[in-house]
Amino acid sequence: MAEVDTGIIRDYHAHVYYDPEERQAAGELRERIAANFQVDLGRWHDRPVGPHPRGSYQIAFPPALFASIVPFLALNHGDLTVFLHPNTGDDLADHRDRALWLGKSEALDLSIFDR
Repeated sequence: MAEVDTGIIRDYHAHVYYDPEERQAAGELRERIAANFQVDLGRWHDRPVGPHPRGSYQIAFPPALFASIVPFLALNHGDLTVFLHPNTGDDLADHRDRALWLGKSEALDLSIFDR
């Protein structure tokens, strides 16, 4: 496989997944993220949106924060699932091939990326 230059990563998105009974835990994690990191926190989606199979909110952050926020999420996500991917301009590859899961992995609806 050919090496890909990591300089193509514009930013990262982490999506915190939750079910209705997990919304409070997701909110507490969101508050801790906001208190510890300068990130863009997206809207709450209480139902599946885009490729995401459950309710979620997005955390957008620059590559420079990866080494601090990912360990934080790894150690503090509790029972919540976090889906993390780079943004390189190739949405399908970013979501299918380049993603990381914290907690249980889940099936995404990748059909929205059909070319």
